[in-house]
Amino acid sequence: MTLHRMDHVGIVVDDLAAVKSFFLRPAPANSRGSNHLCFAVDDLDDVLARLQAHGAGLVGEVVSYEDVYRLCYIRGPTGIIIELAEPIRDRA
Repeated sequence: MTLHRMDHVGIVVDDLAAVKSFFLRPAPANSRGSNHLCFAVDDLDDVLARLQAHGAGLVGEVVSYEDVYRLCYIRGPTGIIIELAEPIRDRA
């Protein structure tokens, strides 16, 4: 199993204008709003199985995104949500 990188952070907001205004100033590191972390992986099924063995729960199901990635979300300790993304083009 190889973890390539942290791919991106998803942020969900109720008021985009207020958030844009907020982030134009230096934002505190512990501000609310982080929704999930995404990690690019070589073998999504293997990583998912390993994390489930440690108590992670699958949120929804494994899906394909535009024939580019296989994706899933898992919920870990204290409700942290992690997205796993496996590039489909690398599977051939």
